[in-house]
Amino acid sequence: MIIPIYQNHNDKIENLIGNGYAYGTLERFKISLKHLKEYILWKYNFEDISINKIDYAFVTEFEFYLRSVKKCNNNTAVKYVRNFRKIIKICLDNDWLDKNPCSRYEGKMKEVEREFLTEEELNRIYIKRFSSERLNLVKDIFIFSCYTGLAYVDVKGLKKDHIAIGIDGEKWIFKNRQKTDTKSKIPVLPIAQEIIKKYADHPKCLNEDSILPILTNQKMNAYLKEVGDLCDISKEITFHMARHTFATSVTLTNGVPIETVSKMLGHKNIQTTQHYAKILDQKVSEDMQILRNKFTATDNKFNKAN
Repeated sequence: MIIPIYQNHNDKIENLIGNGYAYGTLERFKISLKHLKEYILWKYNFEDISINKIDYAFVTEFEFYLRSVKKCNNNTAVKYVRNFRKIIKICLDNDWLDKNPCSRYEGKMKEVEREFLTEEELNRIYIKRFSSERLNLVKDIFIFSCYTGLAYVDVKGLKKDHIAIGIDGEKWIFKNRQKTDTKSKIPVLPIAQEIIKKYADHPKCLNEDSILPILTNQKMNAYLKEVGDLCDISKEITFHMARHTFATSVTLTNGVPIETVSKMLGHKNIQTTQHYAKILDQKVSEDMQILRNKFTATDNKFNKAN
């Protein structure tokens, strides 16, 4: 039966958190298993199904269910089917299946254009002072993420011992990303340091040995909508947008090499970081303007010489 096999796989991952697997991986497989259970009940009115009954039609119908009933977008649906495909591979490797029902499945991911704040929008939020201390706190934590590139879960787990003196004698953040368990080494920029100092004596930070008194992700995102409205920013601001803003407006736009940005973001391969570089038309324009100026200067010298 497929469900116990899937559950056994998830139990093994849970026991290996921090030892080759990150918590985010476990969560994705848990949700995928939940959807699979609901799909089997929806399609066959059973709580489980024999692996020998799983065929190509089962796989494609599962994707259809995710899209139509669960309202998953393309990439989310494909990811859940790919998670299921890993369980099928376990069955094949153990010789429990003779044929791979996923062999013809070709779910393709669509490239998503990541939303980010421009330098002007980022500065507009940074200099804004709110009458509500709640919004000032949310703003500060969001700005901190914009200048460190840390995702919500990594800011939440940031402790004082994650900050140490780096190779240049300045303060750096040394922390493994919870999502991928890859190392991030990030120099602490002046604005980030300013925010760390501001909350150093906050009761929550003192009691929990944390760097910032962060709220739940749900509350952060809800309050960030207020921040965006009050700063006259039409984009729907989410906490994860801060990481995208760090990659684009804070680093790549200001000439930081993509290899350096990739290392600070803790990406496993540079292709992930290149998604950010593709959307920087402003940077392309600035670089080409430099080239245009060089050609103009060369033409002027040539004309004067003649």
